[in-house]
Parts: sequence; C-alpha cells; structure tokens
Amino acid sequence: MRKIAIVGTAGIPSKYGGFETLTEYLTKFLGEKLDITVYCSTKNYKEKKAQHNKAHLKYINLDANGIQSIPYDILSLFHASCNQDHILILGVSGCIILPLFRLFYPKKKLIINIDGLEHRREKWNKGIQKFLKLSERFAVKYGNHIIADNKAIQDYIASEYNTRSELIAYGGDHSKAIDLSDKTRAQYGIPAHYAFKVCRIEPENNIHLILEAFKGSYLPIVLIGNWQKSDYGLKLKEQYSKYSSILLLDPIYDQQVLDEIRSNCSIYVHGHSAGGTNPSLVEAMNLGLPIMAYDVSYNRETTYSKAAYFKSAEELQELITKSNKNDLQNIASEMKRIAQEQYTWAKISDQYYKLISSN
Repeated sequence: MRKIAIVGTAGIPSKYGGFETLTEYLTKFLGEKLDITVYCSTKNYKEKKAQHNKAHLKYINLDANGIQSIPYDILSLFHASCNQDHILILGVSGCIILPLFRLFYPKKKLIINIDGLEHRREKWNKGIQKFLKLSERFAVKYGNHIIADNKAIQDYIASEYNTRSELIAYGGDHSKAIDLSDKTRAQYGIPAHYAFKVCRIEPENNIHLILEAFKGSYLPIVLIGNWQKSDYGLKLKEQYSKYSSILLLDPIYDQQVLDEIRSNCSIYVHGHSAGGTNPSLVEAMNLGLPIMAYDVSYNRETTYSKAAYFKSAEELQELITKSNKNDLQNIASEMKRIAQEQYTWAKISDQYYKLISSN
C-alpha cells in the first residue's frame, strides 16, 4: 500500500477551511487504498486522536495559521520525509524551504496544490506578497506534480511558468439542505425571503459593493462575517446596519444553523474576486441555489458561465431587480447539475488517487 503524508492544513477531524475539508474527504474515500498520515496542529485539538478515517495523525506544536504557518509547514514536511515517499503539500507558504529540502531529499515525490494565488490577495502587504510569490515559484520548480483547483489557475501556471499542472477542484456534496426552523428564524431575525452571503469580511470579497447594491433593495440580504476583525469590517457595519434591507450577523459557529440559513435563501451572492475554485461557491452550487457571482475568471470557470454575474453595485442591483422566478430557477438547476457532475468528493478523491498512484 502506497504511503503518503498530507501537510499544510490545521488537521482533521475537519473544523473549518477548504484544505481541512479536502483532507477530511480524501482520507474518508482513500483511507483503505492508501497509507495516509496527516499532520495536525496541537493548537486546534484538545483531544489528540491517533487515527481518523484510517489515517494516522501526527501533531506539530505550532499554529497552522498566521506567521507560525511557515515553520509549521516546514517541520511537517521534514518529519514526513522520514517515513513517506509521497507528500501532498496544500498551500505554498512552506515551499520557501524547497531548494534546501531537495538537497536532502532529491527523490521524494512532492504533489503541491498551490491554492488560489495567495500573493495577489489585497489583505497582504507588499513584503508578504513577494514572499508568497517566491514560495509559489519554488513550489512549481521543485514539485513533481502541481495541482490547480481552477482552469484559470491552470492557465496562469502555464503562462507564468511554462509548466503543466493537474486540474483538480473541490467537492461540495457534503453540504446538505436543512429546513429553516422557527427557532433559528426568530433568534436571528431571518426574513421570509432573502439573499445570503457568508465569508471573511475583506475587500477582495467585495462586501462594500454588495452592501451598496442591497441598501435599497426590495429583497433583503443576510450577510454573516467577522465584522470586528478589521477597520474595513467595522466601518461597513456602522455604515450599513441602519438599512432595513440589510441584516449583518456576526459569525455563527453552529454548522446546522448556518446550513439552515444558507440553504433556504432566494439568492446566493458570491463576491470573491481572488483565489481559485472557492469551496463555499461549490457548496452553494451543490445545494442548487441561484447564484450571482462577481465577474472574474475563477468564478466563471467554476460555474461554467451559467450563473449570473456582476462587476459593480449597479450591475448587482440590476440583476436583483430584473431576475424573475424562472431566471433564478434556471440558474439553480444549472448549478446543481454542474455540481453533481464536477464537484463530488468521490470524483475529486479518485483524481487525487490516480495522480498519487501514477508515480
């Protein structure tokens, strides 16, 4: 049985995050086909299980997020190399070490998912952006196989580095539709019909644009996010909380409650402008929600250009006003169809298995 380690995530059992969910389902579907070891952060788990989904769990006493993510990924990589010939690296922050790593381990097989072009995210300062760009360059240069989760990223790798990459997206069929309970509706003040968005409150997610579009809308929006984490979020909450058509909620950590609110919305608004195939978008597609997405190549590739798209508050406002019930039902149907064909964990896991088994 082929042995492989997975590094670069906070660990499993999955608590949050796209890479953590990916790891959860890779181990679930491939735990009997591969001998898998997953590296986990002690900061995220009070109970340190030895196994999960038949995968072995190893713990590193560093935080998997923030500045500690770099030494966390590096330590995980070197530790894994003592026992595994194949290593799946999720993200590029630790790849800064790969020139040195290759001196010690020239024959280790590295499969690297470079994520969503982190160096382009507005939230990082210029220094961090340069660091992430260099890490990405080392990942592509020293990795045996590079995974792009979106056709637009695959095209970027080809043009930027003249390198072929494997296109493997994410699954979304773990998301389930749940009826909105009277308790949840009353507790959070959820209206009868509403648009919905949940995300980190960051400029690259175009929260300001979305709120501006909905401030006079006949259809209210429920927007859940970490408003207290930045000046950007605090200013937006202060500015837009006064509008009756806008309901701004703080993070909800009860997954069932979150699923209730999400799966019963009239429109799902996706404002992300950076990254590749966004897990929350794939989940919304699986739920068969009518999607209005910010018009960038990543979102068009993920939705096969079958959603509705906007680039400004005015365009989003026009979509909300002019879209009728049939339009929305057609979009929802297309999203569900695409998700069932392209974004199931069985398919994604099989793609990873074939890649791991090919060398």
